[in-house]
Amino acid sequence: MARLLLFGGKGGVGKTTTSAATAVWLADAGLRVLLVSSDPAHSTSDSLGVKLDSTPTEVEGVPGLFGLEMDPESKISSVLPKMGEMMNGMNGSGGLGGLGSLSMMLDPNAKEEMDSVRDEVKTSDMVIPGLDEALAFDELLRHVEDPNWDVIVFDTAPTGHTLRFLSLPELIESWSDRLIRMMRVSGGLRSMIFGRKESDSMKEELERFRRRVLHVRRVLSNEEITSFTLVTIPERMGINETLRAHESLLEYNLPVPNCLVNRLTPEFDHPFLANRRTAELGRVAELEQSMPDVNIATMELLDDEVVGIEALRTVGSRLYGEVQNHPEDLGPHTIGEAVKHSIHRGMTKHIEGSIERISLHYPGIDRDDLSLRSEDGVLFVGLNGREREVVTSVPTKASQVKAKLEGDVLHLDVPLDEA
Repeated sequence: MARLLLFGGKGGVGKTTTSAATAVWLADAGLRVLLVSSDPAHSTSDSLGVKLDSTPTEVEGVPGLFGLEMDPESKISSVLPKMGEMMNGMNGSGGLGGLGSLSMMLDPNAKEEMDSVRDEVKTSDMVIPGLDEALAFDELLRHVEDPNWDVIVFDTAPTGHTLRFLSLPELIESWSDRLIRMMRVSGGLRSMIFGRKESDSMKEELERFRRRVLHVRRVLSNEEITSFTLVTIPERMGINETLRAHESLLEYNLPVPNCLVNRLTPEFDHPFLANRRTAELGRVAELEQSMPDVNIATMELLDDEVVGIEALRTVGSRLYGEVQNHPEDLGPHTIGEAVKHSIHRGMTKHIEGSIERISLHYPGIDRDDLSLRSEDGVLFVGLNGREREVVTSVPTKASQVKAKLEGDVLHLDVPLDEA
């Protein structure tokens, strides 16, 4: 799995600049990095000076860096499609939620309950709070599980959106109760209209979606995979929101090792600026006292806006120091000066005689979640039902590959003389 670095905070504090500068610095160090944004403003494209879309796009001038801007709202209509069809059918025209003359088969009590539940559950209820965030994080997980990435840098939407997603499994519980109640009340009629097989698939789709959300939340709370850096500014509202966000993130067991206080007034011999800097340093001290286990870093306000690769490199050097080539082994290795991260590679390859050894990092993985197969000489490793191609030096068959899981690392020994 790739290392997942999330950057979050209230709007307008410099999350995009910080995350983009981090991604550029890591790619310059020799890592394969994917910079992801779920912010509908698409400011990541502006920051990099590269037009991004919903597929990984190579960033010119930074070998190893790819960017992606998600549009989760456009995917809402594709989530739980079977459920959506059911709701539209149950709420259609013809009386009693679209059941038409078949409503004659229900007794008066059943009709009354059906009408009651139908009023409760509208099609619009499909778009529950946090659903767009769930789509964004579920899409993100696909890339985190891809061994071809070393690091995923995620420029999140404002912190409130992230917290809304984290509460989604509990929201789904109450939301699904109403749907299941409607399905139970409609009973045999629903099966007559949609078919029992279709009816069962509706319930399975709902449970499958809930399991995916829970899986994402487990990944986000695993400090071997994920770290969350809070970004703020030295103003009262920013500090207060950061403290609230930190408390909420800890409730969901999200690792928060860093907090960056951005746009600190530089030190000048001017009464106005000196007073402002003194007040801002007081707020930084407040953060240090309130979050003793978090590394509090600061970055002074620059004399120009940060746009373009070279400007991002300047910010990156202030945060992490001069770029050095990252070690070739899996790691983890600690990087950074002001802001610090523990970084590991997603995959390493090296030749040992007649064997190509490929090592994949899968922290916390269960052996039963892994699969290995080949097709036309191409090797595929599966994780939680999602397969990824693993490029080998020669065409190979899965039956010839020796696989061994040692702790968090899956070793694949590919014979080079049995192509």
